[in-house]
Amino acid sequence: MRNVLIVEDHDSSRAWWKDHLDEIFPGVEVSAADTIAAAETLLARHQFTLVILDINLPDGSGIDLLQQINAEFPDTYVIICSIYDDDKHIFASLRAGAKGYLLKDQPRSRQLDQLKEIVHGQPPLSPGIARRILTYFSEGQESLREIGKHPVQLSGREKEVLSLIAKGYSRPEVAKLLEITLNTVAGYTKAIYQKLNISNRAEAVVEAVKLGLIDRDIE
Repeated sequence: MRNVLIVEDHDSSRAWWKDHLDEIFPGVEVSAADTIAAAETLLARHQFTLVILDINLPDGSGIDLLQQINAEFPDTYVIICSIYDDDKHIFASLRAGAKGYLLKDQPRSRQLDQLKEIVHGQPPLSPGIARRILTYFSEGQESLREIGKHPVQLSGREKEVLSLIAKGYSRPEVAKLLEITLNTVAGYTKAIYQKLNISNRAEAVVEAVKLGLIDRDIE
């Protein structure tokens, strides 16, 4: 990630991101905007590889800007960072093309850890968002009969890795919990994603539910 745009109307949050992004993306150039209009101006002038986007902005919804970015700059990786953890905002963001969703109420160090997952090919997804996606699919959106049927066979270790990924743990955390190397976790993750034909953590949550690996009461 060489060029990052922060779209956030709170001065302290913008300043914090600008001060700390270099920790996970060394040498990154960071620009910031506090409104949609200001963001549009910067997007027209510069090519950004990553946008960290708030939803509630003074001149409109960040989800509208997300749709615009995906339409005009499809190669730009957009992450939502918001206080909202309800289905309406989460699924509207994912449908609009968000590649990840971070909650502001978690420790900022945790937000950095989640964002760091981009380096390993994993979309950042707060554990709380994993729980919301899980709840959505466990409240009748998929029938129990369909959830019980799954043609893909995963090994015991792959199921353990999938379960932890779906709960929002980062790869280093999975490695520590299972007492295996980071490279081994990466190998398991790649195999799981290929077998399940998925490409991000949100889809991993859905598949973990279908396989009965996690329930709606996860912490």
